[in-house]
Amino acid sequence: MLIFVAEKEDIGARLDVFLSEKGDITRSGAQKLLEEGNVCVNGNKETKKYKIKDKDEVQVILPEPRVVDAIPQDIPLDIVYEDEHIIVVNKPQGMVVHPAAGNPDGTLVNALMFHTKGKLSAINGVIRPGIVHRIDKDTSGILVVAKNDSAHLSLSEQIKEHSMTREYYCLVVGGVKEDEFTVDKPIGRDPKDRKKMLAGVKGGREAVTHFFVEKRYTGYTLLKCVLETGRTHQIRAHLKSVGKAIVGDPVYGLKKDKLAEQNNICGQLLHAKKLGFIHPASNEYVEFNSQLPQEFMCILHKLERG
Repeated sequence: MLIFVAEKEDIGARLDVFLSEKGDITRSGAQKLLEEGNVCVNGNKETKKYKIKDKDEVQVILPEPRVVDAIPQDIPLDIVYEDEHIIVVNKPQGMVVHPAAGNPDGTLVNALMFHTKGKLSAINGVIRPGIVHRIDKDTSGILVVAKNDSAHLSLSEQIKEHSMTREYYCLVVGGVKEDEFTVDKPIGRDPKDRKKMLAGVKGGREAVTHFFVEKRYTGYTLLKCVLETGRTHQIRAHLKSVGKAIVGDPVYGLKKDKLAEQNNICGQLLHAKKLGFIHPASNEYVEFNSQLPQEFMCILHKLERG
């Protein structure tokens, strides 16, 4: 059983939304748990439309894991680390993490299913087996995948507690005066465009990102971004809120991105470089790093040469 206690920032959220964010499950998965009577609030069963109150205790009974039936596909994987509990991979830019509308296969999950012979945690169902956290399609970098439910729950709890080390590197247009700065603005859906996230929106969820200048180039800046929280599009939305745009970002970037156009960059130059957490089995802190993608490095070399 999973138990979540509502905090002030959760007040007013629908129960299914609360579950999807706190429990790291899909919205439809949360609704199914509710429909099947596997969720109670303060000991009482409620509908998905129930509005969360301060200090509500939400109990979730996890059903028996179902046999994972995602389609295994022999797709190359860049494996950083693997044991019987977890697998850490370096996802390339352009690869979707799990099947969804418009991307039924060719995803990281399909590749993992082939590689592990289906031995992944089943908490997130048949579409997202093993997936504890995600990075955007056009963001490259490291993420950890759970091979069993025990590992999944341990990693999910660390994400909930904001105790994971997560460092990203990105290239932004323009100069940055400060050597380091922090953006502490809640993030929620953009009321004018539901496909986007907006920093500073009323009713948004707490979001904090720490930024550090790694290198300054003429007209561009390389930033290290350290996540304190992990909201959807957090780095991209936070940078936009302070007037900065990541090179190649098709959603939050500049309409006229000269560097991206001149170099045929398809997707934002944003890379999840470092990931650290307590190993679910050994209870020891482990940390993994990855190199910036070749395309990213080529752009930096060009800027270095002026």
